[in-house]
Amino acid sequence: MKIKICGMKYRENIKEISDLNPDFLGFIFYPKSPRYIGDELDPMLFKQIPKGIKKVAVFVNSSLEEVVQICRNFKFDYAQLHGDESAEYCENLKKEGVAIIKAFPVDEDFDFAKTNSYKTSCKFFLFDTKTIQYGGSGTQFNWKILKNYDNEIPFFLSGGIGPENFEEAFKLEGLNIAALDLNSKFEIEPGRKSQLKLSDFAFSYVGRRMQN
Repeated sequence: MKIKICGMKYRENIKEISDLNPDFLGFIFYPKSPRYIGDELDPMLFKQIPKGIKKVAVFVNSSLEEVVQICRNFKFDYAQLHGDESAEYCENLKKEGVAIIKAFPVDEDFDFAKTNSYKTSCKFFLFDTKTIQYGGSGTQFNWKILKNYDNEIPFFLSGGIGPENFEEAFKLEGLNIAALDLNSKFEIEPGRKSQLKLSDFAFSYVGRRMQN
């Protein structure tokens, strides 16, 4: 199982967390988010990231043109769509050569059949806790509901994953989990991750599991 660190914002912190060698780093292009990376971007910000780390640009209901332009200009590996983007939108984005991670807000009543129309266009799904905002709530949904998913498309598990439940998430069985999405529970402040907390817990645990 892989690790994604989302909501990166600050240059020196990006370097610190890149040194831990996560599988994915996520950058938020949603202006209302406290982790919004900003309008004026230096391409060198992303060039400092080692090639083995996949870069993910996160959008919420952005125009197709904006997503394509940002992904191409800064050479992102994936666009993560965290809003109300339709299956048709995703199909059109795929035609532009953009690999897609489509996020779905999950609660006790979520119908996983809603993902069916997205299966032809998306590389991954992402299941996050349903809240009134778009992601970043720091709360966990009931993982037992994932038994209702058909596992056809691999997914990222998100929503309130922290030191208190990371091992439980990592040990989930019978699910097509591509990666754990870590964000607010490993932060010092919005957009700034704790290298110490990540290295002492999440990455040390992954390392121990790989050795066993």
